[in-house]
Amino acid sequence: MSVARASSDQSATGRGAALRIDHRAAVRGAVIVAFLAILLAVLPTFLGPDWITTLTSVAIYSVVALGFGLLYGRVGMISLGQIALLSIGVWAGLRFGYGTSLGFPLLLLISGAITCVIGVLVGLPALRLSGLFLALITLMFAGATTIVLAAIDFPNGGGGFTGRTNGVDVSGSVRMRRPSWAEGDTAYYRYTLIVCAIMFLLALLHVAGKSGRAWAAIRASEPAALAAGVNITLYKLWAFALASFMTGVAGCLMAGQIGVPRVSQFQTQDSLTLAATAMIGGIFSLWGAVVAGVFNQLLPFLLQSGQLWGWTIDVNILLIVFGVGLLQVLLTAPGGIVQQFPKDMANLGRLIARQVRKLSGHRKEPA
Repeated sequence: MSVARASSDQSATGRGAALRIDHRAAVRGAVIVAFLAILLAVLPTFLGPDWITTLTSVAIYSVVALGFGLLYGRVGMISLGQIALLSIGVWAGLRFGYGTSLGFPLLLLISGAITCVIGVLVGLPALRLSGLFLALITLMFAGATTIVLAAIDFPNGGGGFTGRTNGVDVSGSVRMRRPSWAEGDTAYYRYTLIVCAIMFLLALLHVAGKSGRAWAAIRASEPAALAAGVNITLYKLWAFALASFMTGVAGCLMAGQIGVPRVSQFQTQDSLTLAATAMIGGIFSLWGAVVAGVFNQLLPFLLQSGQLWGWTIDVNILLIVFGVGLLQVLLTAPGGIVQQFPKDMANLGRLIARQVRKLSGHRKEPA
């Protein structure tokens, strides 16, 4: 009887834990759905064109930061070539957009596939590298990409492989076409948000599945993962392929947003800024990528446009802010803002509650 009672108690405890997990998952799902509904339906009705364009960039750069967080936060491989992969996605989207009549969803897939192949090729020699050496290799790849783009530039509607015209004046360059039902800025913002949400869902499925468990084992200890039967080469290349694919899709979205991109919009140092903002936001959480997108695009817009205090501020001051934030993350908050902020708020709440109880206790004491 005692054994049966113990087993029934254990099963009840297991069911209770499962219910709690399901409840938490349901709450998270409801919060995400409500958040997307606000972004899709509510915000566009209140914001102007500049805000819509900026929020579109926030969504795009969130996917790029998600790729960095996937590599570094999940697998432990720091890659500083995400902006280079983004520019390749932009180039591929433009070239096939000008040279073919394919639908925009196919352009997204083609851009993602081309960037995926290039990302895997970059990842192949980096399989034996880690830490600073891997960061240097990917940073050199970013610098080489910038040099190549400066030589061939982006397509502007011309023929040939590069897709450029020979004329000196390119002011009349054809803009990258958008989806037929999302030609306006507001409609394209909604389209971009939906595609970026799909990229986040794709990353979540990988992290929650077998690949995510393999990545966690590799990050914890490669020898231990190898002893457990994890194919380290396969899963490292898998991570590079997934991060590159998502970044390529983001690049095609960016091509549709900008219309006529310029090489100056993809500088090598932007990869360092992206890495800093991703780590400040939180590389162990998908929400950290959203925070990184806000820091990368929304914060500079607020400073330059004077939306915060009524006057403009040199956006270069953000480099100092990001440097201080990165130092703070490395020293005290490795999980970034998305993990540290709730803890700080909980500690603050407990401190306030403690002070309130002390004050109420003093008031109840007899005179």
